[in-house]
Amino acid sequence: MRAAGALSSAAAFKALFLTHLHSDHITDLNDIFTMRWVMSLVPNPLVVFGPVGTAALLAATEAMLEPDIGYRLAHHDDLSWRPSSIVTEVDRGVVFEHDSVRVTAALSDHSPVAPTIAFRVDEGESSVVVAGDTVPCKGLDELSSEADVLVHTVVRRDLIEQFGVPRLTDVLDYHSSVPDAAQTAARNGVKTLVLTHLVPSPTPGTEQEWIDQAAAHFNGDVIVASDLLILDVTT
Repeated sequence: MRAAGALSSAAAFKALFLTHLHSDHITDLNDIFTMRWVMSLVPNPLVVFGPVGTAALLAATEAMLEPDIGYRLAHHDDLSWRPSSIVTEVDRGVVFEHDSVRVTAALSDHSPVAPTIAFRVDEGESSVVVAGDTVPCKGLDELSSEADVLVHTVVRRDLIEQFGVPRLTDVLDYHSSVPDAAQTAARNGVKTLVLTHLVPSPTPGTEQEWIDQAAAHFNGDVIVASDLLILDVTT
């Protein structure tokens, strides 16, 4: 649905990039896999790049969908092929090139979740880095150098510590806090920091608190992400 909101569709994706295999980051994979299949007029494998374990994930996803695949094949006479994927498991280096777009990967640090990947997308002089879930680390620093935009998942340590529940406070040791993300951006000469995957989810009207925490460590632009946000990253 978000792809449709962005005037795209799963059938149109050139590739899908997974930073890691935590459930909250892959929960829509089965829908992308299915919709690419049923909305394509010819066989159109889903191209996926991700960490080690991604191939097994796609195989398991297809197996889970087996009843649905059978229903759709039985229903649509013009659908005579099964869904499929082309998976490349990556850890570092240039992993994808298409026209003027280049995607580079590096290892991040979300231990004990491992391996995890961050990605940098370059087109011409413009660049966007997608950090995924990670603490500050060398791989993310390498990708973020002089990037136009760093999209970084963040948590609010000050709020989570107030809960005092181990199941919640445990998330602090493998995510970046807002100051962590801001310091990564500042250290690497990033122009704009986009805060995403905010935990806990901000109460409406409190977004400025997140921006202020980042601005204490980073002099560039700080944006709190929202669904279907569009940013101009041309330089």
